[in-house]
Amino acid sequence: MKKNPEINLKAQLARALADYDNLVKRVEREKYEFEKKANLKLAIRLLPVLDILKQAQRHLGDPGIAITIVQFEDALKAEGIEEINVAPGDNFDTQLHEAVEVVEEGKGKGKIKEIVMTGWRFNGGSVIRHAKVKVSKKG
Repeated sequence: MKKNPEINLKAQLARALADYDNLVKRVEREKYEFEKKANLKLAIRLLPVLDILKQAQRHLGDPGIAITIVQFEDALKAEGIEEINVAPGDNFDTQLHEAVEVVEEGKGKGKIKEIVMTGWRFNGGSVIRHAKVKVSKKG
């Protein structure tokens, strides 16, 4: 029994088209992942600049700096980078916070007393930079 060469060519063409389609999808996925990593890397390098802007705002109270900070944070948020929300009185969490000082004052062991530096996370998950905090030692 002879094989029909036309059927064989159609099957090869269908496989080739499926392979090409898979290749296009994989390249798009890899491109997206590369862009995401590159944006994250850039954002990490820019966080110290934001810290300096916040310090300048605290000392100078300049409305122009405040507007710049808001725009900076909005740009980070658009890339999936968000501030770790922490406030005095919150429980210390090693997953989110880094203790830079332990103080013996106040009530509640392991409570955050002061935020020294803002922490950041990526897409609500992985921590880019832990929030640096002062923590109470004992009540």
